[in-house]
Amino acid sequence: MGEGITYNSMVVDSGHADLLFGALADGTRREILALTLTGEHSVSQLARMFPMSFAAVQKHVAVLERAGLVVKRKQGREQRVRGNPAAVHEIREALDQLEIRWRQRVDRIDELLADPDRGDPA
Repeated sequence: MGEGITYNSMVVDSGHADLLFGALADGTRREILALTLTGEHSVSQLARMFPMSFAAVQKHVAVLERAGLVVKRKQGREQRVRGNPAAVHEIREALDQLEIRWRQRVDRIDELLADPDRGDPA
């Protein structure tokens, strides 16, 4: 059974979360994702937009694809790439749940600071 992290009622597979957030940790990959969310591009088109080799762009696309953030399809000799809005929505939901959780913790700290005896089990 896969390891998971529970954010309120939502369970996020921690391995998948690592892939998602790892893919987004790089600025080039975030730019590629943004471009592919607005329309489909060939890997060649994407490579022309960045000051790096075709192979480097291919590797960035592969990381995004492994994370499920983009989908590739073959059209003739070209690899076409489009963003996956559902994966971006999944990330947003996970971040929203984390924010809720941390706000609850901060609220609890505020309560304890206002009434220190409240948190004492004795």
